[in-house]
This record gives sequence, C-alpha cells and structure tokens, in this order.
Amino acid sequence: MKNVWDFLAKGGICMIPLFLCSVASLAIVIEKFISLQRRKIIVPEVVSVLENIKGTNDFPLAVSICKKHHGPFANIIRITLENHNLPREEIKETLLDQGRQEVHQLEKGLGVLETVAGIGPLLGLLGTVLGILKVFKVISVMGVGQATSLAAGISEALITTIAGLFIGIPALVAYNYFTSRADALVLEIEKYSNRLVNKIGIIASEAGK
Repeated sequence: MKNVWDFLAKGGICMIPLFLCSVASLAIVIEKFISLQRRKIIVPEVVSVLENIKGTNDFPLAVSICKKHHGPFANIIRITLENHNLPREEIKETLLDQGRQEVHQLEKGLGVLETVAGIGPLLGLLGTVLGILKVFKVISVMGVGQATSLAAGISEALITTIAGLFIGIPALVAYNYFTSRADALVLEIEKYSNRLVNKIGIIASEAGK
C-alpha cells in the first residue's frame, strides 16, 4: 500500500483533483448500481395492482400501494390515479410535468460522472505539461546530464497521464451504461403510465354509458 501512495505522490499537485474525481465517480457508480435496479424502480407490487384495476373502486387501493413505495414509478402512477377525474389531455399534461421531475431524479449524479469522464484526462494532460515543464527547468539549470533530476519530471508527467486515463475511461463507460439503463427505465415507466391513462379512459367511458 505504501508503494502505491509513493507512486501517486510522485504525480505532483494534479493528483489531488484526480483523487477527488476518482472518489466522486466511485461513489456515484455505487449509488447508481443500487438505485437503478429495475426492481427498485418498477416496483412489482405497483405493477400488480395496476394490472388488477377494473374500475374506479380500485383506485384508492392502488393509490395507497403507491404511497407505500417511494420512487419515480410509484409517484407517477399515484399522480395519474389522483387526477383520474380530469380530462384525458389534462391527465397527460400532469403526467408529463411529473415525469420531468422523476426523470431528473433518475439521472441525478450522472452529470458529475460525465464531468469526471471529461476532465480526468484533461487533468492528466495538465500534469503531463507541468512534469515536462520541470524537465525543461532542470535542463536549463543543470543541463541534460542530470538523469535523476530529469527522471522526476518525466515520471510526474507519465503518472498523471496514466491516472487521468485510468479515471476518465471507466467514468465514461459507467456514464454511458447508467444513462442507457435510466433511459430504458423511463421507457418502461412511460409504457405503464400510458397503459393506465388508456385504462382510465375506458373506465370513464363505460361509466358514462
């Protein structure tokens, strides 16, 4: 472990923001692995109660089930059920407004992950430039014969480049993966919510006969 820290310390000042970026990205990756599990978003109990709705008498039970489960899917279904008396277009508008808020919650933290993916290699490049600058300063003062002094600057340049890529590449992969997963969940939520809106319309038309 000590050798690892010694190796990182040779990277210079740029290793501090790179370390912070790695911590932030790791925390977001762990959180998203937990929060974006399909079972946590598309709650089976809510799906089950949706499929068993036959009339307006089933709405209160469905709302109570949704209130027991916090999350974008349950919230959208609850809002839809609570506004079932509104005209179809108004229900859709309410659903759209709530959907924007819930999608924002699903994608929370992904912007940070995208930023880390972008600035990680750039910080590594900055460290590389600073390391090369040290090499040139050594050359200007001592000449090219000081191999040990030159090696320190070259080492700093290489270490920051490696660290920047090592942080940025996984962050980019994770960002694309979680964005894709969030989009898939949003589409599934839309499927169930549209199905509910259609069911409400059918129930309303049958009640009006």
